[in-house]
Amino acid sequence: MRLPYFIAVALIFLVSAGVSLLAASYAVTKVEEASEFAVRRALDLKGHDWAEVESDGLRVILTGTAQDEAARFNALTAAGTEVDTSRVIDEMQVEATRQLAPPRFSAEILRNDSGISVIGLIPASQDRDALVDRLRNLNGGKVSDLMETADYPKPKGWEEALNYSVEALARLPRAKISASPGLVKITAIADSQQEKEQLEQDLTRAAPPSLRIGLSISAPRPVITPFTLRYLIDESGGTFDACSAQDEEARDTIIQAAQGAGLTGPYSCTIGLGVPSPRWPEATSLGIRALAEIGQGSITISDADVTLVAAEGTNPALFDRIVGELEAALPGVFALHAVLPEPTEDAPAGPTEFSATRSPEGLVQMRGRLGDEAARDMVDSFARAAFGSEQVYTAARIAPDLPSDWPVRVLAGLEALSHLHNGALTVTPDDVVLSGISHDPESKARIAGLLSEKLGDAQDYTLSITYQAPPEPEDTLPDPEMCEEQIAEIQAATKIAFEPGSATIASDSRDTVNQIADILRECGPIRMEIQGHTDSQGREEMNQQLSQARAQSILNELRGRRIPTGSYSAVGYGETQPIADNDTEEGREENRRIEFRLIRPEPVANSETGLEAMEATTGDSEDAQPEAENTGAEEQ
Repeated sequence: MRLPYFIAVALIFLVSAGVSLLAASYAVTKVEEASEFAVRRALDLKGHDWAEVESDGLRVILTGTAQDEAARFNALTAAGTEVDTSRVIDEMQVEATRQLAPPRFSAEILRNDSGISVIGLIPASQDRDALVDRLRNLNGGKVSDLMETADYPKPKGWEEALNYSVEALARLPRAKISASPGLVKITAIADSQQEKEQLEQDLTRAAPPSLRIGLSISAPRPVITPFTLRYLIDESGGTFDACSAQDEEARDTIIQAAQGAGLTGPYSCTIGLGVPSPRWPEATSLGIRALAEIGQGSITISDADVTLVAAEGTNPALFDRIVGELEAALPGVFALHAVLPEPTEDAPAGPTEFSATRSPEGLVQMRGRLGDEAARDMVDSFARAAFGSEQVYTAARIAPDLPSDWPVRVLAGLEALSHLHNGALTVTPDDVVLSGISHDPESKARIAGLLSEKLGDAQDYTLSITYQAPPEPEDTLPDPEMCEEQIAEIQAATKIAFEPGSATIASDSRDTVNQIADILRECGPIRMEIQGHTDSQGREEMNQQLSQARAQSILNELRGRRIPTGSYSAVGYGETQPIADNDTEEGREENRRIEFRLIRPEPVANSETGLEAMEATTGDSEDAQPEAENTGAEEQ
């Protein structure tokens, strides 16, 4: 039977609609899949693997959390290169903005004769005015404040570093100090090697134990004026009264010449600034050799003045020949004065001389001859000024017909005597004789230079000065390195042991701790780190904690024995620093230990700072050539 027409049409329409719906659904699915695949590939190529892609019809939805706004924007741009940007739906999130890291705070302080300058970045909470006032109180001079501030809290170690820097600057009139959290670097100049060593010891003792310090203190060569050399030859051989040289090479040249001329006994030659001519070693060597040819006498070179004094009885012909050869061979800047003593006659009754003695207690007695009342008053006043008004006794008498240069010779001798701890002075018309004891190893050279300058050319003098080291002060603290060595010796003999697996000191180790405490009590406030070490058995974290607890236990024991521990610190190193093999019981026993180590300063590398760069721009020579800047534990 045939269907009615309208039913057939309706069936055909329904079938067509169903087919169209299926085709449209397939097409939409294909578009979604293609869009999602293309966008995902573009994001992966740009490194945005954190982004998720989802298709919903023609819409492309982006989700995920970007690390910052720039990453989110880049992801949107990458998706827009594959599909129309109007189809991209942004549902991405951005991570919360991280807190900015604080800047590196530091301050550089430069002090010299013109004042103090400070530059750097400091926390805004720092009392800037109080810091400037502390610096100004150091010398009452000008303080140039070039500091900037940043609104961040003070970092750990900043306050200790800044306070130590100001305290150190009070000891250093010429210094550059760089302060940063937990670290202070000091570059300074000392007037002498002794002052350099004392400054290094004082600054190291004054530093807090938590603060790292770096010291670079130099001691420049002294300025020698006058630049003096004096060499004598007598029956016993040759000796130096004074020796100066501009460098090590010149010193070796002079010593070699003196050894060839019979140098005996100990000698020293001061290296310093102030040489009158680069040919100083040549001139001094020629003079010493000439004196050796003559036989006996003295050669004195004060700056460019050369005085050659022969001994009595020297052959005049030999003397004239050697003097002529020396005068021709000396460099042009040097002037020679040669003295051949005349034969002596019978001396008159009563010697023409002036004498002074200085006792170890500082008492000075003066006797002998002076020209007139005015000369006696002048000498008495000079002596009281030099030795102390209550220390001088004058019993000199007035005598006529003394040499015209007699007051000069007496005053020069008294000034030289003032450089000695105790001694005796004798002045005659032909000689100034000074003997005694000094606590300064350089005093003989200084006295020789003084007499050469005061007496003038062609004048002889005799020095017999003995150096004795000054007595050590009763309250002098032992050297920190010696303290460290003594503690190591005690531990080598009797080790500090603990109860197994704990920080309790074993009863048989109490005596060892007592011995160490006795040493530290005598050493005073040294910077010391008490180190705890373990073997490698057990977990590393537990070993570190146990070593820290044992080091702290030793520190507490020292405090209980009334040892000042303000400059000590306790640090546990766990199993990280073995000294023996952990595979054997003997090795593990050695690794379980307590060590006492000095906290030593760190070396400072030379570097130009902001202040130095600013000062360098103020140079006043446009064509000056720049110089290269050289500038333990028991079983667990």
